[in-house]
Amino acid sequence: MDRQLSEAELDDLVAQTTVDAYDGEEQLVGLYTMLSGHLAVPFETVVLGVEVTVKKVDLVAGSQIVAVCARGRHRQAVGILDLPLPDPEPEGAEWIEAYRHWGP
Repeated sequence: MDRQLSEAELDDLVAQTTVDAYDGEEQLVGLYTMLSGHLAVPFETVVLGVEVTVKKVDLVAGSQIVAVCARGRHRQAVGILDLPLPDPEPEGAEWIEAYRHWGP
C-alpha cells in the first residue's frame, strides 16, 4: 500500500465485511476473513530487531487478529496491529488498516 487510505476508503473496506454482521464478533470474523484472504503471505519483517517470516494470520477466538511469525522452528503470534510492516508493504496490507480503523 503505497498511499494512505482516506477515511471514506477505510469506511468502505470495513462496510464490505461488516454489512451483514449482527455483532462485534461477527464483524471481527468478517475482517479476519478478508485479511486472511487478501494479505500476501509469507513475507519477511523485523520484530524486536529479529528478522521473521509472517507465515499466516490467525484469529484468537473472540479477541483479535494475529500474525503468526516464524524464525527457524520458533513460532510467535503477534497482534497484527503491532506488527511492523516491511517496505514495500505486502499486497493486501490495506486490510490491516481497515481492521485498525474498525477499532477492535
